[in-house]
Amino acid sequence: MDAKTTLIELFRTGVARLGDRPQAVLESKVILLRAAAISEERYLAAPDRPCPAKAEAYFHRLVARRLAGVPLSHLTGRKEFWSIPIEVTPSVLVPRPETEGLVEKVLELSTREPESILDVGTGSGCIAIALAKELPRAAIQAVDVSERALGVARRNAVRHKVKHIDFRRSNLFSAFRGTGAKFDFIVSNPPYVSRAEWEVLPPDVRDFEPRRALLAGESGLELIERLVRRAGTFLKPGGYLIFEIGEGQRDRVLGLFGRRWTEIETAWDLAGKPRVITARRA
Repeated sequence: MDAKTTLIELFRTGVARLGDRPQAVLESKVILLRAAAISEERYLAAPDRPCPAKAEAYFHRLVARRLAGVPLSHLTGRKEFWSIPIEVTPSVLVPRPETEGLVEKVLELSTREPESILDVGTGSGCIAIALAKELPRAAIQAVDVSERALGVARRNAVRHKVKHIDFRRSNLFSAFRGTGAKFDFIVSNPPYVSRAEWEVLPPDVRDFEPRRALLAGESGLELIERLVRRAGTFLKPGGYLIFEIGEGQRDRVLGLFGRRWTEIETAWDLAGKPRVITARRA
């Protein structure tokens, strides 16, 4: 390879190779910044600067992996959520913009006084960390069934210097049985993909993101049913359960709530789809 290839020439090569992808320009730039280990500002200040040979070779390897279907976030090792760069690995779900609706709803309902929050299925820790940044007086517990996911979440918390999150392993609420623990908020982005939906997911999701974080079962509501059924036991009176749902699930999910729940509401995402369900313990 020619060691004198400039950054912008390499970027254009990437666009040409990724040309069939709808986000080819953006992806080529992101991969270039990763390969060259530079900021966007530094690149824009001197796009004609020669690219080191090792960085050029790394760039081509990353482009080849992207063409093979590896998610962009796995190539860069990070994904932005709530304007916070979050480390991601194949052990955690890549944070989605629509999941920010969970954070927005908690902030809307929060008193900003010391409150207790439980994040169920924390994954990368993105929800808990965003809430910790916005609510420094809150006591936050974040649980996941996967130790590998918890390792990623803890690293993200350290990186962003949030110390008031307690991470622990738990299958839904198993870590809190018999403890008397009660929370002001329980928030969750649970698995909600059905078996049929799993089969037609895009390959860069189905083949590279953790199956356990996506697939709920035959109907897609298996984990949500357990969440709704058990959450009331761990909420303070007047506490809120806030969770994400999939497309086409709203009516069936609303049918899961019984008399112990009130103020059941739906929030829509930017695509106009029902996305976040909020319910208050009576």
